[in-house]
Order: sequence, then C-alpha cells, then structure tokens
Amino acid sequence: MTLLRCAGPAELYPHWLFTAAAGDQLRVVPERGGLVTSWVCEGRERLYFDAERFADPAKSVRGGIPVLFPICGNLPGDTLVLPRGTFPMAQHGFARDLPWSLEALADGQGVRLTLEDSPTSQAAYPFAFGLTLDYRLEPGALAIRATVHHHAGPQNRPDPMPFALGLHPYFAVSALEAAVVQGLPEHCVNHLTMEPAATLEQLQQLAGGIDLLAGPAAGVCLWDQATGQGVELQTTAPLDLAVVWTDPPRPMVCLEPWTAPRGALASGDRCLRLEPGEQLQLQCRYALCSTPTRQA
Repeated sequence: MTLLRCAGPAELYPHWLFTAAAGDQLRVVPERGGLVTSWVCEGRERLYFDAERFADPAKSVRGGIPVLFPICGNLPGDTLVLPRGTFPMAQHGFARDLPWSLEALADGQGVRLTLEDSPTSQAAYPFAFGLTLDYRLEPGALAIRATVHHHAGPQNRPDPMPFALGLHPYFAVSALEAAVVQGLPEHCVNHLTMEPAATLEQLQQLAGGIDLLAGPAAGVCLWDQATGQGVELQTTAPLDLAVVWTDPPRPMVCLEPWTAPRGALASGDRCLRLEPGEQLQLQCRYALCSTPTRQA
C-alpha cells in the first residue's frame, strides 16, 4: 500500500495517489472538497473526470465523487431555516467546496477524508460537526463508510443537528446510448419537474439528459453494453435513495446514493437529526459486474 503526493509536470492537477497491494488505485484531492477524482479497479478507470474544467476553480466540478452535505439538492430560496435563525445554503451544501484532511486507513486498504466545522461552515450551518469518509478498496469493489458526528461541548447549543448526506459519483461510459440502468423501483420523481414519473419512461430518455430520484433501492446496476462492463450501487438504509443524472454529451452517468430528497431540511422528509454527542454511520458499496442478459 502506498499513499503518494503527485504534482509532477505530467499531471494535470496535483493530487494524492493511493495504491492498494492488489494494484487498484484512488486519486484524491482533499483541498478541493475531499474529491476522489479516480478509481482504477481491475486495470480500468471507472470514473469520469473533466480535468481541464477542474483546473478552473471558478467552474463547478464535473467528475469524480463530490460529497453532498449537509443537504442533497437545494432548499427553497437557498436558505436553511432553523429555530436560531436563517442561513444561506447553496445547492448540495458546502462540503464539496471546503478543504478536507487525508490519511491512509490503518488497515492499509484505503483512505480516510475528514471535514470538521470551521468559521466558513458555521456561517451557513451553525453546528459543531465532524464528517469522515472511509474509501476502502475491496476486490472488484469500492466500499464507502461515512460517519457524521455532532460534537458536544460547553460552547455548543443543545439543538439537534439536521442533515442529509449524499455522494455524486460520475461513472464513465463509452456513450450514453450504450448505458443501461436496472434495479430501480417502478416509480420515481423527475427532478426536472419535481413531479412523479414512471421510471422506465425516464430511463428511456437517458441519452437526452435525465435527473431522477427513486427508492429505497437495495441494488442498482449501471451497464455499458458496448464494453460489457458494469457497476452496481449497493445501498444500506438510510443511505438508500438512488439518483440517476446525465449531462449530454458527456459520456458519463451519475449513480448517486442519497439519504433524503431535495428540500429535506425544510420539509422534514427523511431528514436525519443528531443530538449533541451523537454520531451516525452510513454506508454504501460499488461493485463491478458483467453485462446483463436483459435490458430494463
């Protein structure tokens, strides 16, 4: 196992490279939102990443595995309303924009990223929190475990801390027309209209651009019919909602686990809350799989 800083002239962006004993790799940029930019598994890059866009900090990231916290999606008026006041909260929260710390896992199988509250986060989210993400390389899989802490202390208010958590991984495909998604429930929410929709009808428009939320879903598969390669999102409650998003013409499909739908911290729908001193672990897993015998 190695964890190396890479910033040579051949690199488009500085990053940390983690290499497991079996040869699988993760590339991570903790300074830019704790972003995993690459997952090489069984000799093949599994993630889509626009390195040229990433080189411009003024532009939003397109690729890797952005972290969504303390909200998924957006809130009405981009405002978080709490008993103690109102606070500005941008879409998907602030975790994907702040610097994280990085270390290798003690067992040598992956990396741990950690984000703690700061004056910047407190301006939008007045809670003393800690968020760790463990990315563990397993044979043919990437296991992810998140731990959310609501720190207790004499300076902290006793209010429960509301939050949602999601991941936004971009998976590379040969072409959108070759992508197939299986395992979702019959009905979903079309994020473009925020109306109920038939999942199959949405997936048939995948190449033209879709944004849907469905679930709970225990196992959702994304296949590339041209390469015969696939990845399955395996979820565990409460991180068991699934979002599918495409952004034509980019050859990628986002297959995302969320704990709650858009607006959860306003509506209360599946909103998670931690009392001071409490913590909660959430987990999901992406496992490689082969081409299906039928198309959904």
